[in-house]
Amino acid sequence: MTRRQTIEALSGLMLVLFVAMLSVTVVATALPRIIGALQGTQSQYTWVVTAALLASTVSTPIWGKLADLYNKKFLLQISILIFTVGSLAAGFAQNTEWLIGARVLQGLGMGALQILVQIVIATLISPRERGR
Repeated sequence: MTRRQTIEALSGLMLVLFVAMLSVTVVATALPRIIGALQGTQSQYTWVVTAALLASTVSTPIWGKLADLYNKKFLLQISILIFTVGSLAAGFAQNTEWLIGARVLQGLGMGALQILVQIVIATLISPRERGR
């Protein structure tokens, strides 16, 4: 790849990772109001926060192993799709149970994005070039 293509690919990867991390920040800030609008309980509030984090943590090593076995680009595209579907489902949630389920789906996509972005960067840039 040329330097320009590498920079374009890195920009796209960083943008994907930024959006995934931004969703955590936005939801954490707005969650008290969201739970209030959905008439949720304190326990459900805790599960909304924990669901995405737990799903992300559990799925990260699985996605890493899948990246060893299958096409990394395809897995990255699938993870973007999973994260997007989870985000849309969370946005259309009508109750807290639905929101918790959507956050689990979002967490699965987020765990995949975290590890796959790093794997793809490692694939794109040789170890000698990474220091620069």
